[in-house]
Amino acid sequence: MKKKILISVVGPTGIGKTSLAIKLAQHFKTEVLSADSRQFYKEMSIGTAVPTLDELNAVPHHFIQHKSILDDYSVGDFERDAMDQLELLFKKKDVVLLVGGSGLYIDAVLKGLDEFPNIDPRVRQDLNKKLEAEGLEALQKQLKELDKVQYKKMDVDNPHRLIRALEVCIGTGKPYSSFLSNTKKSRPFASIIFGLMADREIVYDRINQRVDQMIENGLLEEVNTLKEYRGLNALQTVGYKELFNYIDGGYTLDFAISEIKKNTRRFAKRQGTWFRKNEHIHWINYNSPTNNVIAKVEQQIKDL
Repeated sequence: MKKKILISVVGPTGIGKTSLAIKLAQHFKTEVLSADSRQFYKEMSIGTAVPTLDELNAVPHHFIQHKSILDDYSVGDFERDAMDQLELLFKKKDVVLLVGGSGLYIDAVLKGLDEFPNIDPRVRQDLNKKLEAEGLEALQKQLKELDKVQYKKMDVDNPHRLIRALEVCIGTGKPYSSFLSNTKKSRPFASIIFGLMADREIVYDRINQRVDQMIENGLLEEVNTLKEYRGLNALQTVGYKELFNYIDGGYTLDFAISEIKKNTRRFAKRQGTWFRKNEHIHWINYNSPTNNVIAKVEQQIKDL
């Protein structure tokens, strides 16, 4: 095999990406890079559904709980680190696996990021103050007014990305979306992307079951240990913010759990929307036999 090949496994949360990636990595005798931005942080295990110890021991994994919630870690940092890691791995491997449901982070590795102008840091400081004083909806409304194109396509429930888009709009006087060139950077490897799919009802049922399992595994206890850090960007995520509201007395536990399920289903829907825009993804059923999937992967490699 002459070409170095990066095989990506993508799809909505809870559909079985980790399991498939491990089976493929075992078949190709290679290693796995995680592109799940929620699993980067060592303090967040249960609510981010990090791979089990058995899964982590099955094949070498990279970018799982390698950072602290106290660290600033951007998608640009991840792109740099992932490319460095791939350079090392491709010296000894012909195939490497990339797996995750964070479409922006997958794209950062496969296509690279757009270049943005430097923004006065005071703009972000003001936006963070506005978030604290007026809440997420105020920032969502502001982005809708300044950049309707970006508002429609991005995850506006993610305060970190919302603030990033707004600071570019405010700092440059131009829409954030106007800086998105879609120009793909040259990469020293070929890329194949496989997406796992299932009927919506199946995806939602798997999500509901997973949330119940997280609660049983001690998610509330995990959130309790992190409550003093609740203002950090890493913790502005589904499964944590709802239980912070319960701890504060704003939600009952049952309502908080139902909100986690609802917000995770919405997140999965946004993931599906993101990935369906990518015409290069080869879609396979989530419960396809492993041998069939391996055969499809090997055929795609031959066709490169």
